[in-house]
Amino acid sequence: MSPLSPRTPARTAKAVSTRLRTAATFASPPPTKRPPYYRAAPHPPSLEVSELLSKYASITSARPLNLYTLLSFARPLTPESVLASVNYALTEIPRRLALRVRSLEALPFIVGTNPYVASTLNAYRESFLWVATHPPVTNLDQNAKFAEQLADLVQSHANDIPTMAKGFQECSRYMSPTQISNFLDGAIRNRISVRLIAEQHIALSQALENPDANSSHVGVVDLECSPKAMVKMCGSFVSDLCEATLGTSPSIVINGHTDATFAYVPVHLEYMLTEILKNAFRATVEHHMKHHPSSRSLPPVTITLSSPSAAMREAGHPYFSLRIRDQGGGVSQANMARIFSYAFTTAGRRAEEDVDDGEGGGPYAAQHVGGSAAIGSGGLGEANLFGEITGKGLQTGIGTIAGLGYGLPMSQLYAKYFGGSLELMSLEGWGTDVFLKLRCLDEAGDVTV
Repeated sequence: MSPLSPRTPARTAKAVSTRLRTAATFASPPPTKRPPYYRAAPHPPSLEVSELLSKYASITSARPLNLYTLLSFARPLTPESVLASVNYALTEIPRRLALRVRSLEALPFIVGTNPYVASTLNAYRESFLWVATHPPVTNLDQNAKFAEQLADLVQSHANDIPTMAKGFQECSRYMSPTQISNFLDGAIRNRISVRLIAEQHIALSQALENPDANSSHVGVVDLECSPKAMVKMCGSFVSDLCEATLGTSPSIVINGHTDATFAYVPVHLEYMLTEILKNAFRATVEHHMKHHPSSRSLPPVTITLSSPSAAMREAGHPYFSLRIRDQGGGVSQANMARIFSYAFTTAGRRAEEDVDDGEGGGPYAAQHVGGSAAIGSGGLGEANLFGEITGKGLQTGIGTIAGLGYGLPMSQLYAKYFGGSLELMSLEGWGTDVFLKLRCLDEAGDVTV
């Protein structure tokens, strides 16, 4: 499946259960002469990679990615603009990959010996070498081949984030939470920019070959993105997932400016909404199972949409806002300070003990297990048993990370990427409001990311 493929429908409870049993049957790797998990110093880069990294390191004072530049390649979309886009990609992607390689190489030695971290470093080195040494693309035939290879490269990195997450989970004693947070913030922001450049070029190349006059898309940006439609789509997926793992799910109520649209990257909004709704659904079901076990009805999750007025746009406040409100009992004061910290999660924990239950289950067990299986719970040589269990990972480029505690901090990072924000307010004992403010990208002339 290409990184721009439509969303895969959520599996039913029976299908998820069958897949889990199948995975459990085949998860164990065949016996080998050495244990599947071992530490070793990462291999040094080849001389060619070292020289290229040194070259790019001297010019990678990472120029900010101007969204206006990416959109301009499609206004209008011509063979010449697509060739300008590919040259831009061949210039900017190696810069950012070089930064990631250097930052991974700069990690403490013992962290670098972690097999998950080492495998990520090797993958970035290989991708950097391929892009940095790619010959210039001078015609559309060459571009078609390059775009196809670039799509394969993007897909090959689908599980980088869960792989790194597992590595840092195992190495948490060797780095402070602040060091880990700063590293991951930089890594994920860098990843978002690389994927934006790559997927924008892939989308423009496809649009040139198969133009759609009725499409509202400018590459990966939808100029008429409908929050209501996105909420319905993500809500349907989360509802199926919630019923498959918890046996029931709340309904969704959408109010406010329900007919409004704005310019945004749909897959970014899809990821944020999915993570926020997963938390809201799980909290609602668990809270009412505990405090109202005899009640058969669940309070709805309410999403309020607010479009910027003309006056707000003129005043320089072109933001579309969403409020996601649940009655799931809220977040305890003890957890509020950590709610946006990487690797903090209540999924798969006993509420009364706030520790891992050791069974790899709990709420959203299908994705919890999928997160481990996606990176090989028994060793790096395992097949990707679950891959992208929901199909959503390939679109956002984050793989399957449920149960690793990355949902909210990554959602906040996505929201901030274009100058927006994600804030959470909790009424302990009652529920939670999440406020999502997103920059309308049709006002994107000065947005640098």
